[in-house]
Amino acid sequence: MKFNIFILLFSTMISFAQINTVSYLDGKDKLEGFFFKAEKPNSKNIGIIVLPAWMGIDNHAKESAEALSKLGYHAFVADIYGSVNNPKNTEEAGKLAGYFKNNPEVYQKRIQLAIDQLVKLGANKNEIAVIGYCFGGTGAIEAARGNLNVKGIVSFHGGLGKDKMRTTVPITAKVLVLHGADDPYVPQKDIDAFQDEMRTAKADWQMNYYANAVHAFTHKDLSTDNSKGAAYNEKADKRSWEAMKTFFLELFK
Repeated sequence: MKFNIFILLFSTMISFAQINTVSYLDGKDKLEGFFFKAEKPNSKNIGIIVLPAWMGIDNHAKESAEALSKLGYHAFVADIYGSVNNPKNTEEAGKLAGYFKNNPEVYQKRIQLAIDQLVKLGANKNEIAVIGYCFGGTGAIEAARGNLNVKGIVSFHGGLGKDKMRTTVPITAKVLVLHGADDPYVPQKDIDAFQDEMRTAKADWQMNYYANAVHAFTHKDLSTDNSKGAAYNEKADKRSWEAMKTFFLELFK
């Protein structure tokens, strides 16, 4: 009997040790992110925030964070919407994403709260980067626009638009934008305005275009049919990930 109890307790300890869910608050709003500890030596305790696409925290964001941890980075998948606000469909996702896009200071605050959690979990507050996908890619750019204490940001097929009434301020974080050359959801006027913004902000920025790639080209769960506007592109997916890795090597040298 005692032996069975010991086995049960030991099994419970193992399962708890494997849990990487992190609960935190924005005022009274409950948030729930996911932490992946670096699996390789990381003398600088570099940390990477991962911002999910418009459907909220998904397997894609978690897989990216896990891959980053295997590269030697502490990674944290941020909860932007709140644990009780996960959209059930694209209509709900559009409304939620639209709210944060139209209220960038709220978006920036949620990103900062995730950074705070990552630092509490062992990351160096001065060695942080933010990456994001689609809506999350927009968030990564907002982290730079808000001059959060991050060394760099990477936007994968993110929206680039910004309200014309917003003031352009100097940007200190290095910026890498990884963009599908045929993305129908990011009009040329937004690209031109973004590049002008980066010049005005005196930013250290790069923008890579990927041929035959449309929106959401890193999402393996999508079809490869570009006519849908959002489609997976294996070559663009792999090339953009390698570009991010090279960017980080320079950023954290």
